[in-house]
Amino acid sequence: MGITSGMVLYAVLWFLTFLTVLPIRVKTQGDMGEIVPGTHAGAPEQHFLKQKAWITTGIAALLWGIIATIILTGAITLNDFDWLDSLPDPE
Repeated sequence: MGITSGMVLYAVLWFLTFLTVLPIRVKTQGDMGEIVPGTHAGAPEQHFLKQKAWITTGIAALLWGIIATIILTGAITLNDFDWLDSLPDPE
């Protein structure tokens, strides 16, 4: 795995993790009982974005380390998923 592919893998993991963490602990205007006129009741009142970004960074770094280790050591290869024997044998 090269530097660019490692960075792309981290970016993909970071955004997937962020989109998973984002709805956790959101307090909406409807929950707080103070709906600003012209906004939806489901609009966030307290979103804790900075904390969620730091949590996302830690989780993504941990996942990246695990996946990068698997890729670099060759513990799991593409041929492990070749159930139809359509790929050539590795040299």
